[in-house]
Amino acid sequence: MSAQEVFEMEDMFSLRYANDIQISPDGEHIVYRKMGYDIMDDKSTGNLWIMNADGTEHQKLTTRDQSESSPRWSPDGKRLAFVSQGKDGSEVFIYWINSGKFARITQLPKSPSSLTWSNDGSQLAFSMFVASPALVIAKLPKKPKGAKWAPKPRITDRLNHESDGRGYIPSGFYHLFVMPAQGGAVHQVTSGDYQHRGNISWSKDDTKLYFSANRNENWEYNFRNSEVYAVDVDNGKMETLTERDGPDRSPKVSPDGSLVAYLGFDDRRDAYQNTLLYVMKPDGSKKRCLSADLDMSLSSIQWDADSKGLFFNYDKYGNGKIGYIDLNSNFKTIAHNRGGTTLGRPYSSGMFSLSNTGTIAYTYAKPQHPSDIATITSKGKKFTRITELNNALFEYKRLGKVEEIWYESSVDGRKIQGWIVYPPNYDSEKKYPLLVENHGGPILNYGDRFSIELQLYASAGYIVFYPNPRGSTSYGEEFANLLKNNYPGEDYNDVMDGVDACIKKGIAHEDRLYVTGGSAGGIMTAWMIGKNNRFEAAVVTKPVMNWISKLLVADNYYGYANSRYPGQVWENPMNYWKFSPISLVGSVETPTMVMVGMNDLRTPPSEAKQLYHALKLRKIPTVLVEIPEASHGIANRPSNLMTKVAHTIAWFEKYKE
Repeated sequence: MSAQEVFEMEDMFSLRYANDIQISPDGEHIVYRKMGYDIMDDKSTGNLWIMNADGTEHQKLTTRDQSESSPRWSPDGKRLAFVSQGKDGSEVFIYWINSGKFARITQLPKSPSSLTWSNDGSQLAFSMFVASPALVIAKLPKKPKGAKWAPKPRITDRLNHESDGRGYIPSGFYHLFVMPAQGGAVHQVTSGDYQHRGNISWSKDDTKLYFSANRNENWEYNFRNSEVYAVDVDNGKMETLTERDGPDRSPKVSPDGSLVAYLGFDDRRDAYQNTLLYVMKPDGSKKRCLSADLDMSLSSIQWDADSKGLFFNYDKYGNGKIGYIDLNSNFKTIAHNRGGTTLGRPYSSGMFSLSNTGTIAYTYAKPQHPSDIATITSKGKKFTRITELNNALFEYKRLGKVEEIWYESSVDGRKIQGWIVYPPNYDSEKKYPLLVENHGGPILNYGDRFSIELQLYASAGYIVFYPNPRGSTSYGEEFANLLKNNYPGEDYNDVMDGVDACIKKGIAHEDRLYVTGGSAGGIMTAWMIGKNNRFEAAVVTKPVMNWISKLLVADNYYGYANSRYPGQVWENPMNYWKFSPISLVGSVETPTMVMVGMNDLRTPPSEAKQLYHALKLRKIPTVLVEIPEASHGIANRPSNLMTKVAHTIAWFEKYKE
């Protein structure tokens, strides 16, 4: 096999994938956002494309060379609202299907989100940030003209005041707005110092908006809670429709207006709980749960056209699926292999859209390709893949084969799932190094999905093993919740049992083992090399090394006590310490690269430096890779993704036989 046939880092700039998919009400057209990496601007970018539902007449929606997103069909299917980025910010545009013309209809101070048509097509609702004055503690003298004073201090008294990838959060709140669909005055519907964002649903008669928010008195500290509300569009009168301790969100009014569906659960303060589906009357009465007997988390609910049931996303055994449940709680799987809207690693993702005629369009993905568009009937029949966005690339590039593996945990006999990626030129007679890739979260899942990073490792000659140990989602609530006050715990054993299963299978060898992972995967990697010295080399990316030092400086500092570990750090420090990988650093003998984004607010650089400094003091071979301007999502910029993969491979190559 020639080098040109192997998937290389430059090839990722040719990759495209489908996202933001929307099928027209009559099922005749599909619009979606075609995503890819921009090699010059070093970012992900996307434009809207439109085609017939059979894949013909596939063309760019507009002539604009700007970012376009959030397409939404009008109820009659004759117009398309979308958001586009311009030199002055994001605005709402309308595209007229018959004429092919489009126009900007807003001039907004901030970017709109959750764009939603009224049922009669005359109005649009959306959420938008409204700034409020920053906190001032002391009044300073006026700066003389021409003086070069230091910048003013940044002052806050908010619990949540910064966010990884976003940085410092400006003072203000998100509110709901409505406006005429032909353009005109924008009217703010909600008020108060609360956040109003997320899905919006109009009442049948278009007089109310249904939404979720946390308008409780202690909302900052009771941050997991939210309720479903209805607000009168004309006078702003608010109705509270749910009242319980837990997150109630994503309301959807049924097409006939008789019910409101929503998602949520009664919060037990566990590390993980399934998100359940409920319905109630529009006034909040007669609430009942439809999915109590399904051991799965549901998301992205959509009513069928006759208001007899709902479609939704869920994951099962690392595979994205579309399900359906009727009002009598009868459940059916409709489609498999939903996903592929992330390129870097094989995390869960993807979406679907339902027409009034019963055709579902969704993002279809396999390990051999990121998301394309497929259609299927609402009965789960007549599957058709209608795009092959990367056909030109994959015609001459050979990807590594991805194989599923199940094995038994030595802890309690549980069945653990993982996947193996073989080099594109794999020869069973040859001996290959095994690279273990630990996923983040930790309460997330990897699956049988396309991954740039894992394919690049395979192309470099590594067999890649990526498992879903206990704590991973898509295996039921009990399995995911095993990490409560026990992380890292027996998930370590699950990963090592997978390594032993690969050795027993004959594809891995004790003297050629390597390990890496980012975020929670970085925690697991650091934990593994503290627990054993079986690996030739390790790359620990954006880890938490010391829970005591991490929690009160990270952006999510307020979210761990009692749901992950009992008590606050100062109340129960030794419990936090015993789960900190730095407590094992005296046993590490593995050559270790430590990598972190210099702007990481989730697992701050000081955490990575603790591991690097400790290993340096112990004279263990180590190197620190700090990536400028990178937040926790190191791979969000293509050049940083290349940096991450290239340095990981280079470090492992240094410690090959």
